[in-house]
Amino acid sequence: MKKLLLALIFLSVGELCAQDTIYVNDFGARENSFENCVQAIQDAIAECKKSGAKVLAFRGGRYDIWADGASRRKYFISNTSNEKECPSKVKTIGMLFDGVENLVIEGNNSKIVFHNKMITVAFDNCRNVKLQNIEIDFERPTMSEIKIEALGSGFVDVSFHRDSRYSIVNGRIMLMGEGWRSNQNHCIEFDPNLQTMRYSGLWNELEKCPAAEIAPGRVRFAVPEKLRPSVGNILTVRDIIRDQVGAFNLKSKDITYSNVRMRYMHGLGIVSQFVENVTMDRVYCEPDAASGRVTAASADFMHFSGCRGLVKVVDCRFAGSHDDPVNVHGTNLRVVENLGKNRLKLRFMHHQSYGFDAFFNGDEVAFVNAKKMLRYAMAHIKKVEKLSEREVIVTLDGEIPKDLTVNEDCLENITWTPEVLIKGNFFSRTSTRGVLLTTPRKAVIEDNTFFNCGMSAILIEADAQGWYESGPVCDVTIRNNTFIDCGYQGGAGGYIIALHPSNSIIDADNPVHRNVTIEDNIFITYDIQVLYAKSTQGLAFRNNVIRRSFTMPSVSSRNSSFLFDGCKNVIIENITFEGDVLGRDILTRNMPDIYLDNRTEMVIKGTPKN
Repeated sequence: MKKLLLALIFLSVGELCAQDTIYVNDFGARENSFENCVQAIQDAIAECKKSGAKVLAFRGGRYDIWADGASRRKYFISNTSNEKECPSKVKTIGMLFDGVENLVIEGNNSKIVFHNKMITVAFDNCRNVKLQNIEIDFERPTMSEIKIEALGSGFVDVSFHRDSRYSIVNGRIMLMGEGWRSNQNHCIEFDPNLQTMRYSGLWNELEKCPAAEIAPGRVRFAVPEKLRPSVGNILTVRDIIRDQVGAFNLKSKDITYSNVRMRYMHGLGIVSQFVENVTMDRVYCEPDAASGRVTAASADFMHFSGCRGLVKVVDCRFAGSHDDPVNVHGTNLRVVENLGKNRLKLRFMHHQSYGFDAFFNGDEVAFVNAKKMLRYAMAHIKKVEKLSEREVIVTLDGEIPKDLTVNEDCLENITWTPEVLIKGNFFSRTSTRGVLLTTPRKAVIEDNTFFNCGMSAILIEADAQGWYESGPVCDVTIRNNTFIDCGYQGGAGGYIIALHPSNSIIDADNPVHRNVTIEDNIFITYDIQVLYAKSTQGLAFRNNVIRRSFTMPSVSSRNSSFLFDGCKNVIIENITFEGDVLGRDILTRNMPDIYLDNRTEMVIKGTPKN
């Protein structure tokens, strides 16, 4: 009897443990079958919600997902597309987690391959969810990769990567894929020798020229004699329309990606929008080395819009994006009408960011002077009324500031701003920045390597005139990083680190940014631009090493290592120059003297404060 009782107890415990884990395979998903398993995965997700299972697991192998049968949902996603570019905001989602709590999605190193265009995974109104040990790729990435193979008299030969597809119709080439064609093409050219990514108009020229296939995957273009591209370079070509994103986290809390390999993402990368606490731990945004591809995203890799709590990006790798690997910001809405006492009409201004909820009842907001880029008054939201996809009316808990300038000043959501930790990452193969960051809370960027970022490795703006992305920073530390040959593509003067707010009124006594420390970093650069700061108070550049490289020629028109414009309380101390370092000068504008220790051999050239 005792043995029977023990057996029943162990059986009950075993059944309980089995209920804690749901396998997608038990719902019809068959690994390595190359069948569409989207319905099986959605059924397994539904069972997790119903049963309260703690783990949703794959048993390893490859799983395929097509758009046919995938979830459809209307989403307005920051920094994607305007009304004309993409009239429908209905997105296609391969794996949709809606209202899920306390769940681990265990990939067991499975590979999920997506077909068509879609969002791979979405966490919508989720809590405490972790995606781990999984690889995500597309059968046909929406980025085409074309290698320049040979030149001759009046022709250029190219070869297409095996994952890129094309068709030649009436002597003209078209890039196409599974249910789509690339129509508005943008090209970035990769130089495998220099490991650089530069904007290029070459594909736009080639696609106008007569084309003929001379072998499978090899095409000859009849070109003007003056068209002489660099043999061996690779053209990476995408359609500019961001109709989907790679992954989407929306109005959720405690979302973690761990040991996730994102081999390709369409439209925009992993977008976190109004999420509290996001952790990206060992997320590898790069092609599989065995694939031979060089790109992994047609825009940003990780995009954090209006988040709060802690945004943590640690031990990740980024290689092959057409835009910023990491972008953290909020959204400024312009005041377009003062409706009296405590009511304002606001408008989304940037053409690609609109329609989403930007304010919630109880949120703290700041009034931002657009010309000065300064926060000058605070309030709380009592009520939000949506008038259209572009305009909302907000009711505040106090009266409108008397110095508000309608059709110029903005409202910034302060509640939804995060602390940020970006640590131990590797950034490479991008034509733009490595990190784009604006938040008023504590931000630390440390122990990273920025290799050949085309523009500033780190760019801190504050914008109420262009992208309308957030306001001033108040506490930023940049330390123990290594910067290698960044800024060759330009942008912010080609400076490796740039603090570049959009204010048109520059006043050193009323700076935009505050408390920025740049210390214990190594700058390895072929040129002289190191740091550009505009309208910043409390800026310290100390204990840094600047070392010359000879990978690319210096640009003679760039003539200062440091440029400070309208800054205050700037400290530069203990710089170590190694090798034949160019420049060694400081250019100042609209500001008083800076502090420069006598151990640092620098020449100060400046103009007095206005």
